[in-house]
Amino acid sequence: MAATVHTSFRRHQTESRKGLVGGLGRPAGLILAIAVLAAAAVASLALGSRHLPLESVQDALFRFDPGDEAQTVIRSLRAPRTLIGLMAGLALGLAGTVMQGVSRNPLADPGILGVNAGAALAVLTGVQFFGVTTLLGYVWFAFGGAGIAVVVVYVISSIGRDGATPVKLALAGTAVTALLASFTTMVQLLDVRTMDAYRAWAVGSLAGRGADVAAEVWPFVAAGAVLALASGRVLNTLALGDDVARSLGQNVTRARIVSGVAVMILAGAATAAAGPIVFVGLTVPHIARAIVGPDYRWILPYSAVLAPTLLLVADVVGRLVAAPAELQVGIVTALLGAPVFVALVRRKNLASL
Repeated sequence: MAATVHTSFRRHQTESRKGLVGGLGRPAGLILAIAVLAAAAVASLALGSRHLPLESVQDALFRFDPGDEAQTVIRSLRAPRTLIGLMAGLALGLAGTVMQGVSRNPLADPGILGVNAGAALAVLTGVQFFGVTTLLGYVWFAFGGAGIAVVVVYVISSIGRDGATPVKLALAGTAVTALLASFTTMVQLLDVRTMDAYRAWAVGSLAGRGADVAAEVWPFVAAGAVLALASGRVLNTLALGDDVARSLGQNVTRARIVSGVAVMILAGAATAAAGPIVFVGLTVPHIARAIVGPDYRWILPYSAVLAPTLLLVADVVGRLVAAPAELQVGIVTALLGAPVFVALVRRKNLASL
C-alpha cells in the first residue's frame, strides 16, 4: 500500500505541472483572468439595447446623480443584474468544479445531484399552491427544493456497504432528476397559468433581478464559496482514489458530505437567483483544468473567475444580438458552451480526472 500511495503522489505531482501555465504563471494568469472579468462587468453595465458611455458608468458607481436618466438605468437595472451574474457565475463555476472533483466524473455538473430539478419543482409548487409570483419568492422555494434534492440523492446513494461512491451518486442523481422532472412536467400540463408563470423563470435569465434578490442570495454564495475554495487539498486527495485517500488519513465520507453541502448551497443559490443555467458548471472546470493542470487548489479559484466572466459575456451577447429585445442568458450559455465543451472532449482525455 505504501508503494501505491507513493506512486500515486508522484503521478499527481507530475500531472499537476501540466497545463498551459504553471509555477509563477498561475498567479499571473489568475490576475489576468480577474482583469478580463472586470472588463466583462463594465461591458455588462454599459452595453444593451441602449449603449451608455463609460463616463456614465463611472458616475453611476461613484458620483450618482438621481436626476441623470443614464445613471439611474445603470444603478437600478444593470448594476443588480451584473451583480447577480457575478454571484451566479461564481457559484456555478465552483459548484461544478467541486462536483467533478468529489465524484471523479468529468461530465458532472450541479444537475447531477438533482439541484436544477429540485429547484424547478419547488418553484412550481410555490406558484401552484402558494401563489408565489415574485423572483424574491422564487429564491426561497428554489433554494429549499435544491437542498432537499441533494439530501435525497445522498441518502439513496449511501444505501449499501460501500456508501456514497461516485458511481452511486451519479446513478442516484440521474434517477432523482428524472423523477422530479416528470412531476414538474405533470404539474405544468395540469395548469396552464402555472406553466406560464414558471416558464419565465425556468429559461434562465439575469433580467429583472433587483437588488433585493442579490441581498437574499449573497450570504449563501459567500458561505458556499468559502467551503468550496477550502476543499482544494481534499479534492486532490480524493482524485487519488478512495483507498489511497483513506490511507492518507482522509475521512472520505465526511469529505463527500462537506463537498455536497458546498454544492447544494452554491448551486441552489445560483439556480434560485437566475434559474437553471446549463453548461457553465460543466464547461468552466475543464477550461480551468486545461490552463492550470489537475491541481484543485488552482482549478477552484480559476473557475470562480472564469465562470462569472462567461455568464456576463453571454448575457451581453444576448442583449446585443436580439436588440432591442434580448435572448435569455440560459439560451446563450447553451449555444456558447456546447461547442467549447465538444472541443474540450475532443482534445482532452476526460477520463483522467
